[in-house]
Formats: sequence, structure tokens, C-alpha cells
Amino acid sequence: MPQPSLLAALAAALRSGAIEVVDLTSPLSSSTPVIQLPAEFGQTAVFELEEISRYDDRGPAWYWNNFRSGEHTGTHFDAPVHWVTGKEGADVASVPARRLIAPAAVLDFSAAAAKDPDFLVEVDHIKAWEADNGPLPDGGWMLLRTGWDARSHSQEAFVNADENGPHTPGLSPDCARWVAEESPVIGLGVETVGTDAGRAHSFDPAFPCHSYLMGSDKYGLTQLQNLAALPPTGAVVIAGPLPIVTGSGAPARVLALVER
Repeated sequence: MPQPSLLAALAAALRSGAIEVVDLTSPLSSSTPVIQLPAEFGQTAVFELEEISRYDDRGPAWYWNNFRSGEHTGTHFDAPVHWVTGKEGADVASVPARRLIAPAAVLDFSAAAAKDPDFLVEVDHIKAWEADNGPLPDGGWMLLRTGWDARSHSQEAFVNADENGPHTPGLSPDCARWVAEESPVIGLGVETVGTDAGRAHSFDPAFPCHSYLMGSDKYGLTQLQNLAALPPTGAVVIAGPLPIVTGSGAPARVLALVER
């Protein structure tokens, strides 16, 4: 008897539950938290639905909506062209489809972030994780678990700002450079509103995750949920951004496949 194909085996494992599909996407609505920039800069739009018809005289048998949203609202994908360092790079529609499916490493710093919302991951933290779990996946994602998804019900709690600005965890400048220029991953995924730490406006360079990652033809995934359901290694991430032509990014449905 011929052996089943790899795709047939995958389909069977999905049906049986041997492979679980974990949704890493934050639901998208008018209450989805958005990043807030200083007033002198342009602001991203809050997600909005505009009803076209709902089984009425505007359309008796169908329900549908228009929607308005920023590219970087909710769970979303950052393409290289999003930042000035990557301005000659790919827009979101030009990201190769093969790079949207990749293995993932999940680094758990939720305990440290619970103690200090300004917690910064350093290269030594990643090296210590690799000593316990093996190297970061070549061509994969580094996902940063901080427990921040528990705050996603509230704009105020999620952004966590005071008179000095936002306070959310992230990478130090040296660590951001290392992930972008020396690590084998294709991108960084986080639970916070953006890939950079809340205090990154005052780092050198400012917003180093954006600066280094985009400038190195790498990607960002933000406002992820349910990273606690993933193992440190072994999951496969499927990131599906809208292919907006010339877009700097797009809302995305992000799924993880986990072998149980």
C-alpha cells in the first residue's frame, strides 16, 4: 500500500485533533486597542463597521458591511516598507507567501513583565533560553510572551501610559539589533500594541525593533493572543495579512499548529 502523502497526513491529524489549531488573533472591533502617538503626528484609525444592508430594503436577502481600519490596528503584520530603514523593501502584498508559514519559538517573560511593565529582553535572556530549548528556528518566528494579551479588553490598560508615555515590555536596543541582524528568525511577534517597548521612543535608535527589523527585511506580528497555549518549540505559525498593494502592513488572522 502506498504511504499517505504529507498533506493527507496533516489533514488527518487536524481532523483527529492530533494537531491543534490555536488562534493567536485578537478579535477586531471598535473596542480593539490602538497605538497612540503624540498629537503632532498622524493617528491610526479605530476599527469601524458601516452596515450596507441587513435583510432589509437595502438588500432583502443579505447582510454585509463596509469597514474602516488602520493597517496597524489589532493583530497585524508589519512589512519592511513600514519603516524608513526598509523604505526600499517589500510592501505587505509583496511578502512571499512561503514566508507566511514558519516554525515558531515562544519565549516566556510573563513573570518578569508582571513585576516590571518596562521589562526589556536582552540578548543574554535569549541565549539562556537557547541553552534550555535549542537554537531559534532558522526562517521562523521569535514570539515574545509577556502576558500582555490579558489587558486587551481595555485601551487604557493595554497602552498603559502615564505622563511619561507608555509602559509596555519589549526588546532592548542591543537585543533588537541582534534579532534583526544576527539571529536566524524572519520576524518578531509580540502581545503588545507594537513590536517595540513602550519606552522605545527614547531609545537609541528610537523604536529599534522597527528600525532594525524592517531594515533587515524582517517582519513584525503584534497584538497576538493565546501564546500561553503554545510550547516553547515545535509550533508552526500561519500569518495571513491582507495583501494590500503598496500597504505598509495589514490586519492579519494568525494561527498556530501545535502537535498534541
